[in-house]
Amino acid sequence: MIEVSLQVRPAVPQDQHQIANLMFFESHVHRHLDWRAPLEWLGSPFYWVAEENGRVLAALACPQDPERVAWVRLFAHARQLPLDDAWTTLWNAAQKDIEQQGGATVALIAMHQWLSDLLIKHGFSNKQNIIMLKWEGTDFPEQPLIEGVTVRTMQSSDLPAVAELDASAFMPLWQNPLDALEKALPQATSATVVEDGQGLVGYQISTANPFGVHLARLAVRPDAQRRGLGSLIVTDLIRRLKDKHINRLTVNTQSDNHASLALYEKMGFVITGEKFPVYCFSVSPSR
Repeated sequence: MIEVSLQVRPAVPQDQHQIANLMFFESHVHRHLDWRAPLEWLGSPFYWVAEENGRVLAALACPQDPERVAWVRLFAHARQLPLDDAWTTLWNAAQKDIEQQGGATVALIAMHQWLSDLLIKHGFSNKQNIIMLKWEGTDFPEQPLIEGVTVRTMQSSDLPAVAELDASAFMPLWQNPLDALEKALPQATSATVVEDGQGLVGYQISTANPFGVHLARLAVRPDAQRRGLGSLIVTDLIRRLKDKHINRLTVNTQSDNHASLALYEKMGFVITGEKFPVYCFSVSPSR
């Protein structure tokens, strides 16, 4: 084993090339499913590298967005540096900085078993699981009729209201702040809002992939729920996709979100069997 002497420091934009090399050429890499690529977070607080003699050997990014919620957007390390050494070095620095800045919930969706094993070893808790569902053109759902409600294409001017709705519909861990939505809209293959006489009551944002379309976000304002708006949004999306001859739609949701699961299964979605654990670690503020 090669002995290394690591120094940890905040990542800076000049590290882009070395971090990109870790991301694209190393085997132990975690990238959060995000509207922003990991390199776009460079320069943000809570983004660190571990280096030796000017060479970046590992990187960890968990910027807060929204406040007090720090998703791990990137973890990667060079193969010459053992996995546990890379994580321990960066995670110790991360905890100290987060403590000093008021604390936060650090969260991560583990896509690999090696990452789950590492997180459990370091005290993270598996709070819930993300499960995948798919619709593949069978059992076409009927369009619900809801008087006084319209569905239209989302505009950039809608985003402040969409962000406000999103914050009301989800706990902080799962919220999409305005800056995230501003990144999401240009990447969407379909984005719609639902309105009634009181204003915006729901929305969806979907993205294209080589196999079809993924429903990345669906939200209904809490005081407008139980009116069939979720079904309306999904049915409208499916009709838009059918017009483009797209017959595969996927979605993911939390394993304990029973209302969401019931909605999708009612509309002909089936669980694929894919499951990804969500791990959390609460970093308390320093006294």
